[in-house]
Amino acid sequence: MGSSTGHPLSEIILEFLLHHLRWIPVCFILLPLSFIYDLITRARNRLVHYVNSAPRAHDRKVAKIQGEVREWARGDKKKKMCNARSGWSTMSFRYPLYKNTSTLISTNSLIDILEVDEENRTIRVEPMVSMGDITNYLLPRGYSLPIVPELDDLTVGGMINGCGVESSGRKYGLFQHICVSYEIVTADGSLVVAKKGTEDAESQGLFYGIPWSHGTLGFLVAATIRIIPCKPFVKMTYMPVGDFKDMTAKLQSESTVSENEFVEGIQFSQEMGVVMKGRFSDGPPKNGEINAIGKWHKPWFYTHVEGIGKKNEEVTEYIPLRDYYHRHSKSIFWELEIIPFGNNVLFRWVYGWLCPPKISFLKYTTFGAVRRIYERRHVLQDMLIPLTDLEKGLQVFHDKTNIYPVWLCPFNLPTCPGFVKQKSGRNVLYVDVGVYGVCKKDDYDPKKTTRELEEYVRSVEGVQMLYADTYMTREEFYQMFDSSLYEWLRVKLNAKDAFPDVYDKVKKEARF
Repeated sequence: MGSSTGHPLSEIILEFLLHHLRWIPVCFILLPLSFIYDLITRARNRLVHYVNSAPRAHDRKVAKIQGEVREWARGDKKKKMCNARSGWSTMSFRYPLYKNTSTLISTNSLIDILEVDEENRTIRVEPMVSMGDITNYLLPRGYSLPIVPELDDLTVGGMINGCGVESSGRKYGLFQHICVSYEIVTADGSLVVAKKGTEDAESQGLFYGIPWSHGTLGFLVAATIRIIPCKPFVKMTYMPVGDFKDMTAKLQSESTVSENEFVEGIQFSQEMGVVMKGRFSDGPPKNGEINAIGKWHKPWFYTHVEGIGKKNEEVTEYIPLRDYYHRHSKSIFWELEIIPFGNNVLFRWVYGWLCPPKISFLKYTTFGAVRRIYERRHVLQDMLIPLTDLEKGLQVFHDKTNIYPVWLCPFNLPTCPGFVKQKSGRNVLYVDVGVYGVCKKDDYDPKKTTRELEEYVRSVEGVQMLYADTYMTREEFYQMFDSSLYEWLRVKLNAKDAFPDVYDKVKKEARF
């Protein structure tokens, strides 16, 4: 039996239950499980750091990976290789279908911080180390990564093989631009180091080729990343703005102020947004306000910002640094609205200490019919476009999706070899336009609308983050991305027979 909407009655009923009752398993199952999982993980990490076992274990883990790759190379090679990380534990909303037909290599054990070199100001980590792990480890030592993407569960490997952006990007670029070297196991089982500034053309080429490659040139087994001294607080100033033109102008001006360590914006409607600037601080003066936004009972950060925007008054406050870095974690930006009363003061005091549920657990419990319902109306996209095109871009996203809030994160994109095109010979300010939520347009069609957005982004020489649904054809995909270095490396490293092409891993047909 169907309905006037064209969807089966069973799915309409399921959609109603999902909308009204999804909070029940989230609150009573996923939140407690997530809390217990995090407790166990933190205890395990502290023990590993205390006995300093990670460096010795790393060599054994890499040797095992090399052995598995060499065993594959001695075989018939009918299946290509990919990492053994389970599909439900990735940050993409989709399940990668290619894992079902690939040879799985044991990179999912690479979860440790290996060493900190304070003299050279670097940290060496395995790729499954998360942003939460790193801030817990570095901040008490007075250091930070220059770029810390907000969500605790985002991993180093995901930020390198994919893309990482954060509000310090106006100063440091993307996550790949703070990396010093990558350690890669190639298709023949060799361990190679890809390093910036080396005279070895292949090593340097691989260093620029790894970002955005999604594990199709080799297996990332470690990365060395810059660290910087930091202070315990961020002095945060909230500056309400008006329409898209005002938002664009304010982001432009604040992104060129050298003293600003952090710049971001949130657009709440066509008429109202807020730009935020932050600087490292030792703490407030006597009468200054500290807002520990990471506390379990505090309002979700974006609602705090929206309240300031509605008052239309500039506000300055001091935020503990770790709270600032993970300000969007507690509410998973605005995705935790699946708990309709999640920002209620009573819920926050009683249940907030369990938040957020782990994204991987949410994904694991989102079965096929539910995913199809989400796909009909739900949008998860990050599009990176030149900041000069933001005013028009916001109008395009409004016309196509009418989803708010919209997250806006400016960053400097340098000219360098690699997958992302930017050939001006200088740094250019781009902005990540993050659109997450339920589309309010009656005529929304996931494929048609996304293709229209992709076409717009290509027209302004922007790029799409590849964790999200990608409906481009192969030809369109390689109009958006520069494959010249990538294809050279694929041949040089004998990677074509060993790993899928990037497009074949990220296109919509490759994900369920």
